[in-house]
Amino acid sequence: MLQLSPDKSFDFELLRALGQARYSGSDIAEILEAASKIEPGNFESWYQVFYNLAELVRLSVNPEESTHYPISVRDGMFRASTYYRLADFFLHGQKADSRITTLWASQTECFDLAISLLPIPGERIIVQANGFEIPTIFYRATASASSRPTILMGNGYDGSQEELLHMSGLAALERNFHVITYEGPGHPTVLRTQGLGFITEWEKVVSPVLDHYIQLPEIDATKIGLIGYSFGGFLAPRAAAFEPRLAAVMCVDGLFDVYESFAKMLPKPAKDLIDAHQKSEFDANIFKYLPPGGTKMRWGLEQGLWSFQVASGYDLFDRTRSMTMEGVAGQIACPVLVCEAEEDHFFGGEGLSQPRRLANAIGPRATYVKFTAKEAASAHCHVGASVRLNQVVMNWFQDVVDGVK
Repeated sequence: MLQLSPDKSFDFELLRALGQARYSGSDIAEILEAASKIEPGNFESWYQVFYNLAELVRLSVNPEESTHYPISVRDGMFRASTYYRLADFFLHGQKADSRITTLWASQTECFDLAISLLPIPGERIIVQANGFEIPTIFYRATASASSRPTILMGNGYDGSQEELLHMSGLAALERNFHVITYEGPGHPTVLRTQGLGFITEWEKVVSPVLDHYIQLPEIDATKIGLIGYSFGGFLAPRAAAFEPRLAAVMCVDGLFDVYESFAKMLPKPAKDLIDAHQKSEFDANIFKYLPPGGTKMRWGLEQGLWSFQVASGYDLFDRTRSMTMEGVAGQIACPVLVCEAEEDHFFGGEGLSQPRRLANAIGPRATYVKFTAKEAASAHCHVGASVRLNQVVMNWFQDVVDGVK
């Protein structure tokens, strides 16, 4: 496949952004032009290029013209929002960086204007949980009050609920499924506004969302699916193990054991230290063990310290030890779609893959699907192949709610 950057992590994130073009999240030439300007491995270069692009696109549309040109304003604001999120992506190694706040305010402002211009405007709704708030967005597929199947969508280690609209949200709406996106502890908005990092007990997030939304007449409470992307491929099945009201779960991609998935990416000296519970030595040396040009490991550690709200690399890995489907996967009562990417650089590797382990643990209720390089869908979460991914995921969910599966 054509490389967008010689830096593998930048290449992946650029493909991720490019793949959102089909569903109004980006434009192809804009991403390709940005890719040509970014210095590989340089986080500041990444920020500057996408910030400039976001500002350019935002200034190309006039919000005051939204009555006369609603589609043009909507599409421009969706793209600007995406580019502000991209500008923020590699900044989290410095928690005090004010751009983390200002960029998010800009992306939110643009996105909110865009969803107000959808045929049926998206609605932000705050759901109360035990000790925290869950920001959600409700997208109605139709204006009818009659109940319909609904898909609840949650992102992963680094993604926002806004991004989900361009990944699978619009694809679901096209198929007349209502869509609810949400963020829990560890996700971007909850981090910024409530200072909360990821938790293992994800049912504490999903169950309150269901409590709220099943009361709405337009939602068929017997036909609610839950999608989890990337790290959400653990969060979603974990919630389902303790939440019997879900009709289906879709893991894009499946994640059985978070600690194992994270730890296998460490250089051996660092892995030996953490396995031996040598906290002080691990924390003192972790960044020294990073290979030259090791963007993936550097970003992974910085993002983890931020999204788990911990100050220590050892504490980050230690926090993930409880994040396993061992002993709980068998409690899931509904059908589960477990996706795998043939060339996944996070969940793959030697031995039995994370998605395969999850599917095996769930047993006969699991449907396992591997996406391949032949169909250009082999990257983590099948970025760049969203049409193919949504074909499989949405068809499978349709069969479940129709009683075919």
